[in-house]
Amino acid sequence: MKVTIYDVAEKAGVSIATVSKVINSTGNMRQETRERVLSVMEELNYYPSMMASALTGKKTETLGLLVPDISNPFFSEIARTIEDRAHEKGLSVIMCSTDESPEKEKKYLELLRRKQVDGFIIASSFNDKNLLKGIKSAGTPLVMLTQEAGMTGITSVAVDDFTGGYDAANHLLELGHEKIALINENRLSSKMRVYGFREAYESHGYTFTDDMVITANASLANGKKALQTIIRNGNLPSAIFACNDLLAIGVLQGARERGINIPEDLSLMGFDNTILAITSVPGLTTIAQPIEEMGKKVVDVIIDSINNKYSGSERILYNPELMQRDTTSAFSKERV
Repeated sequence: MKVTIYDVAEKAGVSIATVSKVINSTGNMRQETRERVLSVMEELNYYPSMMASALTGKKTETLGLLVPDISNPFFSEIARTIEDRAHEKGLSVIMCSTDESPEKEKKYLELLRRKQVDGFIIASSFNDKNLLKGIKSAGTPLVMLTQEAGMTGITSVAVDDFTGGYDAANHLLELGHEKIALINENRLSSKMRVYGFREAYESHGYTFTDDMVITANASLANGKKALQTIIRNGNLPSAIFACNDLLAIGVLQGARERGINIPEDLSLMGFDNTILAITSVPGLTTIAQPIEEMGKKVVDVIIDSINNKYSGSERILYNPELMQRDTTSAFSKERV
């Protein structure tokens, strides 16, 4: 049977009001009484209801975090940073993985609203912007992570994806690669990386065509399939830029299965600089996002919003960084 505040009051020999004062650290009472109530709460494993606190206008000390796919190392790594930062500040995080499904986005958003979270950190794309408008109109603080809300008055924290794509193109072009294939996701951040790549590619005098790009959801299996599609479409390019590390490692695995040597036969780049890039063999050349900085920043912004110390909106962009490892090398005419 669930323990209630009435059970605590009865066992401690005090009133319900006294137990409530102990829970909320309010009111004057003898230290002996306070300690007795706390001892009984511990003995009975009684935990005050967060929902009850919310109904009385108090904070629940929780944040809602919605990510597209927790199996993607980028989101698992940044979620861990967010959780650690929130813990430092005395808050807990409830995380939901939406798979960018409209049904799941709506379901989890409603769940977190019922739990009366103090604020939302949203990395999922939310095609239905009315759901985000509902949060905003309700007055619950909201910060976007790696995404744009598509409406005014909402702060976003992201890396400069356009610049990251631009830098990726420059790196491959400087190595002498001209025939390059791209693999991206159907997400705004990924599309911006392609736009940046295209800008740099065309600035070098080359013609960018849509058939250079293959779109795939982020997974190892889809990286392998994308490589298979590239091979099936004709001549193997000398380099591939995958718009996240997960797809890039899928390409790496697929190349190994086909006897394609990286980087001797094919140069390969990713984006994110997750643990996958660091531990892969060979090490993956990638565009790094400052995951730890972004995770801490998004928590600090949402906490300031909750505490009414921040009421504005801004687009907080971090600079990407090229991490050159062992999957890219100078172009050679002897490549496959």
